[in-house]
Amino acid sequence: MGVIVMEFDRSQLMRGTLEGCILKVIASKTTYGYEILEYLKTHGFSEIAEGTLYPLLLRLEKQGNIDSELLPSPLGPRRKYFSITEKGREYLREFETCWGEIVSSVSSIISGGEDVE
Repeated sequence: MGVIVMEFDRSQLMRGTLEGCILKVIASKTTYGYEILEYLKTHGFSEIAEGTLYPLLLRLEKQGNIDSELLPSPLGPRRKYFSITEKGREYLREFETCWGEIVSSVSSIISGGEDVE
């Protein structure tokens, strides 16, 4: 019988944090999808694709966490710009609190140096 090697699924971990990160980007300024995508790519989400981002934006909008508006673009057709709502700001505050707790817990376990039996 062969040895089964399992690889860590980095994408699964990233997906779990993506909504909060998208809200944080939008909270900093009203922006559009491609700009969000490029920001995320330059900040560690290098594998994110439009096919991942746009459904999340739609879901955040349906939940009432963001609003969208078609606005003129200096480079061509109108763009859909996103802004955060008050409900989205509350969601983001909760995400940031929860994320801080998770980071602290995981760091404590990983750096604890104790063997787990």
